[in-house]
Amino acid sequence: MAVLWRSFSLYSPFHLSVPPKPIYSYSSQSSCTCSSSSSMEAPPQGYRRNVGICLINSSKKIFSASRLDIPSAWQMPQGGIDDNEDPKVAALRELKEETGVSSAEILAEVPYWLTYDFPPEVREKLKHQWGSDWKGQAQKWFLLKFTGKEEEINLLGDGTEKPEFGEWSWMTPEQIVEHVSTPLLLS
Repeated sequence: MAVLWRSFSLYSPFHLSVPPKPIYSYSSQSSCTCSSSSSMEAPPQGYRRNVGICLINSSKKIFSASRLDIPSAWQMPQGGIDDNEDPKVAALRELKEETGVSSAEILAEVPYWLTYDFPPEVREKLKHQWGSDWKGQAQKWFLLKFTGKEEEINLLGDGTEKPEFGEWSWMTPEQIVEHVSTPLLLS
């Protein structure tokens, strides 16, 4: 599961329709690198700190949700790490903000930051949206086990942020690959 989870985490920023071959090969407009920083070390300079959450249920299926802003794009929950916030705390906060889920326990953490560069058009758009000129994102991925009841899942989140997702499903790893879509610019 750890190898599989690591592989799928690389796809999420790009909404790929099929896994790239080899896994670390992306288009010339974007790149992905793996740094060996621990969770307490800083990611590479110039990258926005971000967490990704692979939430699994008791059947080992993975939570995935369709984005409201990108038609047909499905992804796992993820989001920015606040200043001075521990990545583990950020993962639990983002999960609750985006899905309403607070019944989860952290099982594992990828021991390094996964970084990717924004394509120039996305970087320009996000510079205006976020007020910072980030090269890309450095993601810290976590594997969490859902310990609650499905009624807890609420795509309106906890009400502190604008909803990001329209539908959700528990998927097999194969279904995750089938539901990701081609790269699109942020609208």
